[in-house]
Amino acid sequence: MPEETVRPNETTVPLLWCTSAEETLAFWRALGFETAYEQTRPYLYLVFAWSGMALHYAKAPEHVDPESESTGGCLVMVDSVAAYHAAFTAAMRAAHGKVPSKGVPRITRFRQGSSRFTVVDPSGNSLVFIQRDEPEVEYGGSSALEGLAKVLDNARVLSEFKQDPKAAFRALNSGLRRHGDGAPAVERAVALGMLIDLAEEAGTLERVPEWGRLLTEVELTGPERERVLDAVADRELVAGWLARR
Repeated sequence: MPEETVRPNETTVPLLWCTSAEETLAFWRALGFETAYEQTRPYLYLVFAWSGMALHYAKAPEHVDPESESTGGCLVMVDSVAAYHAAFTAAMRAAHGKVPSKGVPRITRFRQGSSRFTVVDPSGNSLVFIQRDEPEVEYGGSSALEGLAKVLDNARVLSEFKQDPKAAFRALNSGLRRHGDGAPAVERAVALGMLIDLAEEAGTLERVPEWGRLLTEVELTGPERERVLDAVADRELVAGWLARR
């Protein structure tokens, strides 16, 4: 009898905690997922399918608080992450008229050129969609950079990889004060654009007019304006200030 061998053809399926079957069903259906299996008695088990994905859910322990976002999650490696964000936000907007980017559930915002985004479900699970060829990042900013350029890179990492807009705001705000005077004009403009873009999530909306006014005073070429817009998730918000020149 031939010896049994391990074959490298395994499939792993995330088993996520569910705090509310009704909310979980509504959420994934709104995103266009098919309910492949639905059982609530004698125990809870749900399966959602879309494209090549399968998400399995079981009942969460009673003490789980979705707002803590500590239930669990999974990484989803994809070839074109932008396409997934576009599909999910379009489906959510069609179902509810808006795309929640704060609280639970939500879909994190996506900057052009980003390599990941996160879907947080009603139970607080985080499903992180990641581009397969995502480059490695250096926390604190790339060691190949210095001054405000390094601050900008660090803020990008904090916002997109750590999903911490408040930390990104703090890094930008202090970095602009320290390095802004000696930095190239386009770097100052990128920092101001990112501050405007992060303002709502960081709870600093009252300062947007100040940053916007400073942005209008920076002399920029056409390509440099595009660089500013490429650095933010809400291009229209920042473009409105650039247009006031």
